[in-house]
Amino acid sequence: MKVYWPLYVMALPGIAFLLIFKYVPLAGSVIAFKDYSVFKGFIDSPWVGLANFNKLFDYPDFNRVFTNTMILGLLRIVIVFPIPIVLAIMLNEIRKSALKKGIQTALYLPHFLSWVIVAGIVFDFFSLQGLYNIITGWFGHERSLIMQESAYFRPVYVLTSIWRDAGWGTVVYMAAISAIDPQLYESAMMDGASRYKQIRLVTFPLLLPTVLVLFLLEIGNFLDLGFDQVFNLLTPMTYSVGDILDTYVFRTGIQQAQYSFATTVGLFQSVIGFVLVYLFNRLSKKVSDGGLW
Repeated sequence: MKVYWPLYVMALPGIAFLLIFKYVPLAGSVIAFKDYSVFKGFIDSPWVGLANFNKLFDYPDFNRVFTNTMILGLLRIVIVFPIPIVLAIMLNEIRKSALKKGIQTALYLPHFLSWVIVAGIVFDFFSLQGLYNIITGWFGHERSLIMQESAYFRPVYVLTSIWRDAGWGTVVYMAAISAIDPQLYESAMMDGASRYKQIRLVTFPLLLPTVLVLFLLEIGNFLDLGFDQVFNLLTPMTYSVGDILDTYVFRTGIQQAQYSFATTVGLFQSVIGFVLVYLFNRLSKKVSDGGLW
C-alpha cells in the first residue's frame, strides 16, 4: 500500500460508492421480515416473519409476473448479451481508423439517451402516423398500433435494448481485444490463417475470460431487468407479457407505500441472482478455469 498508495486513493470514490449505496442499505433488508412503519423505523417495527413472502407467492398474478420476468431475462442473456461481443470483434476488423471511430461514436450515442426519450422515439415510430406504418402501408398492410399489441412487446424490448446499449457494451471488449499481443496475429498469418481463423483461434479464445466475467456480472441481475425501460414501454394492453417484478413492486409496493412488501421482492430477486452467480461461477471454473472467485 505504501508503494501503490496513489492507486488506492483513486479507488476510494468507488469504494465509498459501494459502501454507501450497496452495503449500508443491506441493513434495511430486515424490513422484509417486518410490518414496516415509517414512524416506528425499521428497528421498532413489529416482526412478521415470512408473512410478506407468503403474500408475494400467494399473489394471484405472481406466476404471470414471475414468468414474464424470467422470459425477458432469458431474452436479454441469450440475444442481447452476445451482440456487443460480435460488434467488438467486427469493429476490431476495421482497418481505417476514421471509419472505425465514426462507427463507434454512432453506436455509443444511444446509450446517453434516457429510457424516457427512447420510449418516446419508439412510440412515435410505431404510431399510426409513424414511419413503421407508413412503410408497411406502401405494401398494402393496414395500419396498427404495435405498442398496444402484446405480441410485439418482447421483440420491441429486445430491439430497444440492443439499439441503446449494445454499442456501449463493446467498450470493455474493445479494451480486452486491444490488449492482445499483435505477435499472435503475426504468427497466425505466417501459418496461413485467414482473418476468420484469426478471430476464431486468437481473438475469441483470449477474449473469453472477459466474456465470462461480464456474463457472471450480468447473470447476477437476471431478474433485475431495469424498471425504466419496461415501465416506459409498457401499456395496459401489454401487461400480460410485459408486467415484471419491478413494475409490479412499483404499483403495489411503492405507490401504495407498502415498503416491507417492496423490500421482500427486492430480496427475492437478490437471492435468485446470488444463486445464479454462484452456480455459473462454479461452472465457469470447471470449463475455463476462471471466474469471479
